[in-house]
Amino acid sequence: MTTYEELKARGLIAQVTDEEKVKELVDAGKAVFYIGFDPTADSLHVGHFMALCLMKRLQMAGNRPIALIGGGTAMIGDPSGRTDMRSMMTKETIHHNVECFKKQMSRFIDFGEGKAMLVDNADWLLQLNYVEFIRDIGPCFSVNQMLRAECYKQRMEQGLSFLEFNYMLMQSYDFMMLFEKYGCNLQFGGDDQWSNMLGGRDLIRRKLGKEAEAMTITLLLNSEGKKMGKTQKGAVWLDPNKTTPFEFFQYWRNVDDADVIKCLKMLTFLPLEEIHKMESWQGSELNRAKEVLAYELTKLVHGEEEADRALESAKALFSQGNAADMPTAELAADDFADDKIDILTLLVKAGLVPSKSEARRNVEQGGVSVDGEKVTDLKATFDKKIFMSDGIVVKRGKKSFRKVICR
Repeated sequence: MTTYEELKARGLIAQVTDEEKVKELVDAGKAVFYIGFDPTADSLHVGHFMALCLMKRLQMAGNRPIALIGGGTAMIGDPSGRTDMRSMMTKETIHHNVECFKKQMSRFIDFGEGKAMLVDNADWLLQLNYVEFIRDIGPCFSVNQMLRAECYKQRMEQGLSFLEFNYMLMQSYDFMMLFEKYGCNLQFGGDDQWSNMLGGRDLIRRKLGKEAEAMTITLLLNSEGKKMGKTQKGAVWLDPNKTTPFEFFQYWRNVDDADVIKCLKMLTFLPLEEIHKMESWQGSELNRAKEVLAYELTKLVHGEEEADRALESAKALFSQGNAADMPTAELAADDFADDKIDILTLLVKAGLVPSKSEARRNVEQGGVSVDGEKVTDLKATFDKKIFMSDGIVVKRGKKSFRKVICR
């Protein structure tokens, strides 16, 4: 199976322009491709995971990745998939986030000489003279056509600022600059980026001639991949200081049954033959497939040692109701009244629910347990002394839990 055929077999390709040329480039290891990352936080999250894994996969086949950090476009904000305007970021914040991205990406991509590049579009976008830019690039874009693009259509009713309207021009200009500076001949992105990427391809051909080889591919479910990074309490980060390796492991261990095989194909480097054998698994076997997924992705992000620790802790949690490496919450002395704490306050203080009203609903629905015992009494209380040694394990539902201690 060729590299391109494997990408399709893993469900990574949604739409392609010039497919035969793309296939030829990728299979020959001659693709110089870029994927963009907006530095809107100081850590990547699992919504970026598919793109990082794809870059690693293509680099292993001899192709050359360019990780384009949107230090310039972040100052405008991408309207795609948003219902409101993104808040403006300072140059200092963007620079800090870019530095954090570089460190995390190095776990996936070899940035050795001639193997890959990390480029910041602020290097050219912030130097632009607006009048010169709009005179040179503006005539290449039809406003009528832009307004038909999905990324703009969905914002028209809520309101689309002229600042954001420039985003397509900026992203298109990025591709042309990468083409001219580094010989970038291929761009990847999510299905929500399709209009922007076509704009970049067309800009190159209009400015540099149809002989310019500039192609696009979109990644299947990349937009869904962004949703993967969202939980009830926020994003699942690749930074271990934001999401511990154990929490990261547990996130993947608890994916929906319908997504297990899809995630194994798209995100892991296990042979397809091995994954195909899991497609018929059900019940406890399917749980084993989830464990494989969680272990492989934790190893990829945090290393084999942390993956082993997370696996051991997960087994301890579900077999013995205890684990040394699970997320921990610490109670303060004033959280107790007469050396006791009620179940609703405990759930809130442990960070498992945002309010006592939600805590009440979870208890009433039978979704709360303490050290493996279901709690159904809304007035249940717990003595301070049980938190003083190894603590207790408080669970809400199947996916949220904390070891709660008090020093």
